[in-house]
Amino acid sequence: MWATFCHLSAFIGFVFPLGNILAPFLIWIIKREDFPLVNDQGKESINFQISTTIYYIIFFLLAFLLIGIPLIIVLAILEIIFIIKASIAANHGKKYHYPITIRFIK
Repeated sequence: MWATFCHLSAFIGFVFPLGNILAPFLIWIIKREDFPLVNDQGKESINFQISTTIYYIIFFLLAFLLIGIPLIIVLAILEIIFIIKASIAANHGKKYHYPITIRFIK
């Protein structure tokens, strides 16, 4: 259940700036010692959210050239899809590895 919350908590970022990184990080820090799946999936979620934040910044800068706007929309849709897929996998006790992710925390 906590591994699922690591993924779902990223949706907070749509309401609070950087909540997409902080919420999974807090869950991971608190529960990583208790549950191996939370340790693995927490890192996955944090890495994905840091990566998407970097991509959003780059695409925002590209928005001045008008190519960033469609990229931001596509990234937002993919982010929602990947978070849902990861949450479902974690809920079934399976590990999920996000695509397009830079591995900052190993």
